[in-house]
Amino acid sequence: MKSCCEDLSSHPKMPSSIKIDSTQLPLHCPLEGAPLWSLHPRVFLPIEKGGEVICPYCSTTYQLKD
Repeated sequence: MKSCCEDLSSHPKMPSSIKIDSTQLPLHCPLEGAPLWSLHPRVFLPIEKGGEVICPYCSTTYQLKD
């Protein structure tokens, strides 16, 4: 039986930086299709002004390609 604190090194990692384009706006994290283990409450991220934003839940950095 595995403990609740099992080693997570075998789990795939989410990319630390994701490039998106304007067709994916408004931006929210997690993105559609994210693995179940990586889900957190959906948060909309204001990327339009600066071209880059960091999710406050998972620290993923999003960069706008356009």
